[in-house]
Amino acid sequence: MNPSRTRLLFLIPTLTGGGAERVVVTLLQHLDRSRFELALAVVDTRHAAFRDQVPADVEFIDLGCRRVRHALPKLLRLLWQRRPQVVMSTLGHLNLALAMLRPLLPGGTRYLARETTVVSHGVGEYRRPRLWAWGYRRFYGRFDRVICQSRAMRDDLVDTFGLEAERTVVIHNPIDRERIAAACAEGPTQTAAAQGLHAVAAGRLSAEKGFDLLLDALALVRRRDLRLTILGEGALRAALEARAAARGVAERVHFAGFLRNPFPTLAAADLFVLSSRYEGFPNVVLEALACGTPVVATPAPGGLREIVDGVPGCIVADAVSAEALADALDRWQPSRVPPSAVAAYALPRIVAAYEAEFLGAASGSDAMQRR
Repeated sequence: MNPSRTRLLFLIPTLTGGGAERVVVTLLQHLDRSRFELALAVVDTRHAAFRDQVPADVEFIDLGCRRVRHALPKLLRLLWQRRPQVVMSTLGHLNLALAMLRPLLPGGTRYLARETTVVSHGVGEYRRPRLWAWGYRRFYGRFDRVICQSRAMRDDLVDTFGLEAERTVVIHNPIDRERIAAACAEGPTQTAAAQGLHAVAAGRLSAEKGFDLLLDALALVRRRDLRLTILGEGALRAALEARAAARGVAERVHFAGFLRNPFPTLAAADLFVLSSRYEGFPNVVLEALACGTPVVATPAPGGLREIVDGVPGCIVADAVSAEALADALDRWQPSRVPPSAVAAYALPRIVAAYEAEFLGAASGSDAMQRR
């Protein structure tokens, strides 16, 4: 153990192929080893798509549980045994559990949460949404800092849940253009058809992602040569396949499932479609833009507009509806996106912002331990 380095522990529920997991792994790959001693604790390592991307010099801790609540005793023991200077957790239910436990946790540690959604919308996905909303109001202020991916996310926490603005910071997600360029050169693409325009959508097959709206929109568009590939898995796959058949678009839709490397498919597409009902800060939109692929999107509450406003070739629909999305798809004109579209999210810039937060938190942790 090097006493000059900050002991930093990341906590995450899973390492499945989602945006939050990709961001955590990217940070672990690029944080300065001369400044940080890194560890990653994962609640549930089943289906860990990103396990092999965690660097070998990062201590990997498998909590061996299927649910966050079952992992809490192990998490308590881990934090008291390791006494990290800084802990960063991500994803709402784990964040909230950690905030509730704060009085039982080591007092010399600083606790940061990385929020991944617009909470006022996200709580609606849980049973007893009012209880979850109360939990955010009551406990989220226990974090030393809440890292928000977008201004909309930060404003929602401050205005709706009463979190002190001083406890928040906005750090956008990073985009690793070099990794994406290399990935684009690997492997085959997954396409709906060789002819016509090819649209790609990607994400967990769940209600908030709005794939039902997208299938309905595909049935309404005047562009009958538009083909769609949907990347991702989830509980709604069978229902969505049935919906495509019912809407008469099954022959124009390809459900490709989860791809470990989606970038050749994103780069080969004519456009990327985001049909979400709400978003935090959609990584996949950044990734599509980094591949040069323009985006047509619903006006999902969250950080979407912070990404696409002013980007050539991108269109945001007038409403979160199938009709509005179909109209946007008909208005869209083929083009490619310039590399400058993702310059603000360059990996070195975002990693430096995280490092500053971690080092600032560690300074407070050191001061507390000297008392």
